[in-house]
Amino acid sequence: MGYRVVDVDSVDPEPDRPSECRKLSGPGGLDAVAINRFSAAPGEQLPLAYHYHETQQEAFYVLDGTLAVETPERTYEVPADDLFVVDPESPQRAYNPADGDGHVTVLAIGAPPADGDAVAYEPSESDPK
Repeated sequence: MGYRVVDVDSVDPEPDRPSECRKLSGPGGLDAVAINRFSAAPGEQLPLAYHYHETQQEAFYVLDGTLAVETPERTYEVPADDLFVVDPESPQRAYNPADGDGHVTVLAIGAPPADGDAVAYEPSESDPK
């Protein structure tokens, strides 16, 4: 048997990110899922770029604030205590709108964990909004 408690605030934020990102999988000893906690001020985005994953399914659980998620079809507003799920090959960009009321805090869960499967996505003029 194995158990671990991870003090999230003791995990150093990742450098060179557009918002605070604390990667929790390593400290938690997890190898079948990726878990990150994001905290974004108004105007900050969570990922490094508008992107999709080739194999990973993602779930964003909003702890505080309201998360905006831009997709080719529309922008979703996800309030606290709601979950937003993204299937593989589905482009998205999660962010805290510039006119947001304060920080948004999100627990992002991805499975299977996949380093290097994120593909940059460039929206086209023909994408519906």
